[in-house]
Amino acid sequence: MGMKVWIDQDLCTGDGLCEEIAPSVFTLLDDGLAYVREGSKVFSDPGGPDGLANVAENMADATIESAEECPGECIFIEVE
Repeated sequence: MGMKVWIDQDLCTGDGLCEEIAPSVFTLLDDGLAYVREGSKVFSDPGGPDGLANVAENMADATIESAEECPGECIFIEVE
């Protein structure tokens, strides 16, 4: 089972909880918004559903927790 994640930056409040919970999956950029990452690649252009990042199996629970704790409800998870 594969998991992918993306963030809707229009909904992001920039609280950074996602980065605290799963720093290998999420990062905050200079604009104060969260973005998903896959290794060293940050999906910052264009963002949205076209910026789906694969989630490592060992980060699945942290990614789900990040989505549940997100005050902006901007984290979207897709399971294959």
